[in-house]
Parts: sequence; structure tokens; C-alpha cells
Amino acid sequence: MNANPKKILVATDGSHDAASAARRAAGMARAFGAGLYLVHVVPVSEPYHMSGRAFEEGPSLYEEDAEQARDLLGEHVELVEQAGGEVAKTYLRTGEPDAEVIAVAEEIGADLIVAGSRGKSPLRRPIGSVSSSIAAHAHCPVLVIRESEGGLQAPISAHDEGTQATTKGEGG
Repeated sequence: MNANPKKILVATDGSHDAASAARRAAGMARAFGAGLYLVHVVPVSEPYHMSGRAFEEGPSLYEEDAEQARDLLGEHVELVEQAGGEVAKTYLRTGEPDAEVIAVAEEIGADLIVAGSRGKSPLRRPIGSVSSSIAAHAHCPVLVIRESEGGLQAPISAHDEGTQATTKGEGG
């Protein structure tokens, strides 16, 4: 990674960890004078889960989910602005979240991807499967952020050019 990234991409899924990642990235972008970009991916395998309704309810469900996804992106733009940052552009995609985040990072030439450590999956893992896959396959460094009940912890994973370093956060 360049000492000073010029483009930072934040992957958001609406989780608390993703919100923490957005706030942390806002501070980094401000400190480095970098452009900040947000991406949210509605999983193609289950686009109806955001509304919590069954797929059989009809084709309008995806439109409702897309609207909820746009709202979620808007909320994260507000988080970034409240943290003193500015979002250069947002991206809303459908597909496999890890692959789409990586694709957007490549499209914009991101120097850094920032993501939360765990998403909305009910599985309890130190790092989520999407974050882990992004860290393993991204063309640029990846910073994975975990939020604890007591506040933001230290980054738990950083990936840079084929190597992955893991640090345990405070109290975690």
C-alpha cells in the first residue's frame, strides 16, 4: 500500500461493524486527503431477505430491497459526514458480496478496502466469511474493523499484497 492511500473503499452491509468501519475510514480519508467510496451489495442468492419476507410474495420485493439498500447507503453517507468525512461516490450492486466489493475496488483503483469484521450472519466468528474472502482476494490492502460493546477495537486483520497479519483487539 502507498503510505497515503488516495482512494478508500468502504464495504457496508448495515451491521454495527460496518458502521464502525465507515467512521474509521472517514477519519483515515480526512487524514490522508483520500477520496472515500461506499459500496453495498444485495446478495443475489437472497435479495428478499432485507425485507424479511418470502420470495413468493412477488417481483416487487427486489425493488423494495433495492430501496432499503439505497436507504442503508444514505445512512452510511450520513455516518461518514458526522465523522467529518465526505463520500465521493456510492455503489449499489447485486451479486456475491465479496466478489462485487473486489470488483468495485478494481474499477475505481482503490488503494485500501475497509470492512467490518462481522456482518449480519448469525454465525459467531472472529472474522466474517465475506471480510475474510475480500482480504484473501483483493488487489489492494484490506483493513477489517471490529466493534465491541465497549467501543471500537483495534483492527483485527490487515491484508497487504498476499500477507495477512492479525491482531487481537482490546478486550476481545
